[in-house]
Amino acid sequence: MPSSFLSRRRFLSSTGMMLLIASAPGARAAEYAGALPWKPFAALPPDPPPGGRWYVFTPEEARTVEAVVDRLIPADELSIGGKEAGCASFIDRQLAGSYGSSDRLYMQGPFAAGLPTQGYQGSATPAGRYREGLSALNKHARATLGGKAFFELAPAEQDKVLQDFEAGKVEYKPAAGFFNLVLQNTMEGFFADPIYGGNKDMAGWKFIGFPGARYDYRDYVTAHNKPFPLPPLSIAGRPEWKTGDK
Repeated sequence: MPSSFLSRRRFLSSTGMMLLIASAPGARAAEYAGALPWKPFAALPPDPPPGGRWYVFTPEEARTVEAVVDRLIPADELSIGGKEAGCASFIDRQLAGSYGSSDRLYMQGPFAAGLPTQGYQGSATPAGRYREGLSALNKHARATLGGKAFFELAPAEQDKVLQDFEAGKVEYKPAAGFFNLVLQNTMEGFFADPIYGGNKDMAGWKFIGFPGARYDYRDYVTAHNKPFPLPPLSIAGRPEWKTGDK
């Protein structure tokens, strides 16, 4: 018997079994039940940790980070600054989770400096890098600017310290890498969904005109070169949508 005939029989038999299974009671897809297969807010977003506290940073570290993010994203006539936007809180919450402890990364040796394009290749976790880097930042500030901590300096002096770190002109060898880490996390905090602690009142999204986590854009996909007419939307909705009987 030709192999092509056997292959054809095998295909028809498997297809027939699939049809029998699909016709069994309860096997029909939900869309045939006359209702949508989902409900609004059926898949609830993760509950953010309570605000008003620091999860990783000490008080001095928190003040330092708030001062840093406010120099990386200073307030102006277009938007609020990094501190008011909650970038420091975003970083603290990220460090309190798997990102801060590198739980999802391979963290065994060997360790090498690596190329600039390879990113950080050391053994320290992000939480450890922040603890060490913030200490070095304040140490450098106190040693070069009259014994003051970074958060006690004038904005121009803070910029000078950050420029020294960015250029690696300090005794702390990983200074440039630490600066890039804080810069990256600050930008993430300014533009991430507000549910993660930053982007207060969706200020970052309003600044760039990003509409947020909306379900459907079909009514506007052909409206080329026109501003999106609706306010941005978080994963958790908008504050005015909340009710007492959540």
